[in-house]
Amino acid sequence: MEINYFFKVLLSVMLIWLFSLFVKVYNTLVAKPLKLRIALRKQGIQGPPGTLLLGNLLEIHRAFSHASIVSGTNNGLPISHDIQSNLFPFVDRWLKKYGELFTISIGSTQILVVARPEMVREIMNTSQNFGKPPYHMESLKPLFGDGIITSSGVTWNSQRKVLAPEFRLEKLKGMFKLIQEAALMIVDEWKAEIEEAQGGIVEIHIDEHMRRFSAEVISRACFGSSYNEGKEIFSKLTAVWLTVSRSLVFNSIPGLRHIPTKSNRKISASEQEIQTSILQVIEERKQAGIEKNLLQTVLEAAKSSGLRKDSMNKFIVDNCKNIYLAGYETTAVSAQWCLMLLALYPEWQNRVRSEVIEVCKGQLPDHDMVSRMKQLTKVINETLRLYTPVPLHPREAFADMKFGDIYIPKGLNIWLLATMLHTDKKIWGPDANEFNPDRFENGVAGACTHPYLYMPFGAGVRVCVGQNFALLELKILISLLLSHFSFSLSPKYIHSPTYRVVIEPQYGVHLLFKKL
Repeated sequence: MEINYFFKVLLSVMLIWLFSLFVKVYNTLVAKPLKLRIALRKQGIQGPPGTLLLGNLLEIHRAFSHASIVSGTNNGLPISHDIQSNLFPFVDRWLKKYGELFTISIGSTQILVVARPEMVREIMNTSQNFGKPPYHMESLKPLFGDGIITSSGVTWNSQRKVLAPEFRLEKLKGMFKLIQEAALMIVDEWKAEIEEAQGGIVEIHIDEHMRRFSAEVISRACFGSSYNEGKEIFSKLTAVWLTVSRSLVFNSIPGLRHIPTKSNRKISASEQEIQTSILQVIEERKQAGIEKNLLQTVLEAAKSSGLRKDSMNKFIVDNCKNIYLAGYETTAVSAQWCLMLLALYPEWQNRVRSEVIEVCKGQLPDHDMVSRMKQLTKVINETLRLYTPVPLHPREAFADMKFGDIYIPKGLNIWLLATMLHTDKKIWGPDANEFNPDRFENGVAGACTHPYLYMPFGAGVRVCVGQNFALLELKILISLLLSHFSFSLSPKYIHSPTYRVVIEPQYGVHLLFKKL
């Protein structure tokens, strides 16, 4: 009798648990997405139909899988800079069909794609109850943890207060020498290769050189160590970067990152190794009594926050990873695209070189000289417009909101696609997909009808704190390379932009260099 009663109670508990689980799954997969879609449909906002569990994920994944194949090669045909149509063809198709506002879904996550200029401005300048979406940040967690790039709200605000002052103009002036030294290492290395080559011309696959330059600068400027000392951390972070980028779309589905696949186990092991390596560098810095740098600032902020030791270590490690990756890969890939474009357009290469020689007069570029390099600035601006490193700026509404006449319900995600906004012909003119640095003759404000839509470093309240540092690196590096070398595209170069967390050349950049 007692046994039967026990089993009845156990069965009742199991049924209640299963019913609760069913309700939770139903709300997550059906009820909540349906509620968000209905709220948007009432406002006339439509989008492509999707499947129950995957939404539009398969179509997006197929587009990413084939995007780089159709972008062309250096076979005598014109190279297309229309990476929006190549990398995000589904967006172009849906934009034409549904207009400047349309919905898509990734799994059960409902997303509003926004191309309406006025609404973009409001979104980028709103921080309260509006932040990075958990579903998107989940896929990037192994790379950035809960650092400044992926955090929101109070956490993000406190981290920005710590890091932003370290990248102000007065601090950047003290970094000129180390950027010059890192750039001159590349110059000397390439000169030696050219001198050994027959005919005075050498083909260089510049990718690793640009990454090494960027890594050297960010490591020395922020951590007081050389690239050789920190190369183990860079190597492991790059490996995680590549692994994450291969499954970026599917890992956006909540929970998939935690399934113990071979790839996920490898990422998890690398995360632990990276944490150990960073904490070891920190301990060495503390014992050596190194002068104050960004790492020391992060350490002091962690101590003053009152965090427990494990939480403090996580705060330090996550922000170190953010600084490494944000200051490393984006700058390196931007330098690759800029040199590719200067090789492709020799008239602009000669134009910028003449300016550099006239301004510097054989001296290393200092702050005053860099500020006078108007032609170089225009080329860099145009490079970042056509080949913006980070194409997607996602947000999530953490409360009900309203932008203009559009009601945004809590839980809705928003996509702002920089590649789309940077090449809209209504904003930039009929030559929006062409390389024309002269459009920036009067700065960003004179280049387009809505200057706030130019967002290579983001825009509004969450603009990248390191943008001035990145621009300074690019200007010093490219001005020094132009003053020592002339270069052109190699026959081996294949123009194939691809999206792997950042937009990068899938097969790298091969250039032919000749010493001036």
